[in-house]
Amino acid sequence: MRIGELARRTGVTTRALRYYEEQALLTSERSGSGQRHYAEAAVDRIRVIRQLYAAGLSSKAIAELTPCVVDGKATPELLQRLAVERDHLDRHIAGLAQTRDRLDSVIAGASSNMRTGTTCRRDTTA
Repeated sequence: MRIGELARRTGVTTRALRYYEEQALLTSERSGSGQRHYAEAAVDRIRVIRQLYAAGLSSKAIAELTPCVVDGKATPELLQRLAVERDHLDRHIAGLAQTRDRLDSVIAGASSNMRTGTTCRRDTTA
């Protein structure tokens, strides 16, 4: 399929698809006139790439991880790398949860202020 069709089927821009190729995340064949043509498997590969980007991984990390995810070939080193990425996400999630808790405290103070007119409590734990 051509680049426009792959973009439509995956919901990404043609610019993003070209970027994925530059980062060695995706490959295409070229026609005699230089047009990109992709295999049907590219649709699933793009979905995996997007999920990994959404999880916060860099294009370098994705390039290292996609052979296992797409081709099913794992090594002990790859398993270690996956664990490192998961630990990074866990730390990020914990930080986001703390930020959410602080925001909840601010919302509670503002709500109390609106109900009672008392001054919003200043949070000194930040």
